[in-house]
Amino acid sequence: MQLLTQNSKMKKTSKEMGVRLFNFGITAYKSQSGKLTCPFADKCIKYCYAQKGSYSWGNVKPAFEKRYELTKTDMFVDEISKEIVRKKPDFIRVHDSGDYYSNKYRDKWFTLMNRFKDVKFYSYTNSIPLFRGKDLPDNFCTIYSDGGKLAHTIDKTTERHSMVFEGIDEMLQAGYVNASQNDLMATKWYNKTNKVGLKFH
Repeated sequence: MQLLTQNSKMKKTSKEMGVRLFNFGITAYKSQSGKLTCPFADKCIKYCYAQKGSYSWGNVKPAFEKRYELTKTDMFVDEISKEIVRKKPDFIRVHDSGDYYSNKYRDKWFTLMNRFKDVKFYSYTNSIPLFRGKDLPDNFCTIYSDGGKLAHTIDKTTERHSMVFEGIDEMLQAGYVNASQNDLMATKWYNKTNKVGLKFH
């Protein structure tokens, strides 16, 4: 089972930036058993890209489900560690699909971040309570999404967050950095503002 993969945006960003960027995804919103994998999702459910396009292909959905099932086991950290050693990523986007669904699951990723300090990890997330006010690893960057139940609590002056815009001009006029094509422009390493803009698609 492939654990760290590359969607088309990751491949394009990797080539453009000259880095090794991979992503890890689990089932979007709900697992096959009905468990919420995005517990703080709200309006984003309606336009979630991870539930359409190539993400909905018959051979893709079972792979996300298998990765989700793995996250619940004690083997998860060691299996991801093996994949990191094998693929030698510079950056890992945690969750191009799905989200942090529990403190226990989040802590598994914290273990990995502390184990691989030379790798930079980042996540778009609606699971704000799992991160706000916590001591986060230096090699980790969170981007709070604007489509979740707690989007209204985001301090847009101090907290890194994303907003979806109809057009690029509108985005730039609002002072947001365009991360629609280059995924790393969402992160603190390439975007020195807290404002991450994404074009609706």
